[in-house]
Amino acid sequence: MKLIELYIGEVTKRIPEKKRTEVAEVLRSTIEKMLPDPYTEQDVKNALSELGHPAVLASRYAERPMYLIGPRYYDLYLQLLKLVLPIAITVTTIVIIIVTIVSGAGEEPVLTIIGNLIGGIISGIVNAVIQAVFWLTLVLVIVERAEHSKSQRPLALNFEEWTPDDLKEFPERPLILKEKKIPRSQIFGSLIWTAIWTTVYFNADKLLGIYQQGQQGGLEFTTPIFNQDILISYWPLIILVVVLEIALAVYQWRALQWTNKLALFNAFVQTTSVLVFILIFTNSNLINAAFQQWLTDLFGGTAGLNWLIGSVLVAVIIFSAIDVIQGIRRARIRTK
Repeated sequence: MKLIELYIGEVTKRIPEKKRTEVAEVLRSTIEKMLPDPYTEQDVKNALSELGHPAVLASRYAERPMYLIGPRYYDLYLQLLKLVLPIAITVTTIVIIIVTIVSGAGEEPVLTIIGNLIGGIISGIVNAVIQAVFWLTLVLVIVERAEHSKSQRPLALNFEEWTPDDLKEFPERPLILKEKKIPRSQIFGSLIWTAIWTTVYFNADKLLGIYQQGQQGGLEFTTPIFNQDILISYWPLIILVVVLEIALAVYQWRALQWTNKLALFNAFVQTTSVLVFILIFTNSNLINAAFQQWLTDLFGGTAGLNWLIGSVLVAVIIFSAIDVIQGIRRARIRTK
């Protein structure tokens, strides 16, 4: 019957050519044994339905997988992605920060620099994710198709078949409450913020200061707020803060939720950052003399400068304290 031949054709076209004749004969014989004598078209349809979709049946005869990542490697693939992607994102962010600092931010307005930096980080992270997914997928596809084992048992991270002993290494995660969950967007935002303030810090003499109307109609940077030499002198402490903030982001990515240990580490990072910030801003030589004179002329004394420094310090302390308190509060929420 034509329906049988069509079905056999749909199966054999999905397998290597050298096996098509053999498979067609076996499949034709199998179908004939499933049919009554005599049979009707409905009997044929029932038999073909029992055999299933031609693609599924073809996968049993094919010498290679009929999918990109099969069940034997799929769980391993997901676990490797979870390990590789945070590393790729972190390294990309660090590289962009270093390149921006070393190359200098130029003479553009600060908002332009920040916009370019955010765009560079986002595009860099997207490119890193695409590259990581592509190469990891390609490697596992090649490995799976080069493997001669007929076993379909999933592999663990050590590329060995799963055994009950592996349960000791991968305990079941508790249910994550919405209040305790750490959004990925928050982690990305913290990394972008780290890149922004680090870039601005090491290029403050080009970005932060007084902008005045230029002769060609645009804004021109005239007077920096800070003495760059003083800022640079604290570079070891700044690098320490950057490393701690990146480590905190990685910790959050791995933890997925607020825990007591994570909240404690967050409090340590925030406290360290605030102390370094206070140490720098209380340096009497930090503010550029020309900027001090501009404030004195504007406010008629040094009150304006003291108010500016005090306001910045208070704001930093308040925001850091709120972050620490929220982390502790979310960590103490009990899982039901």
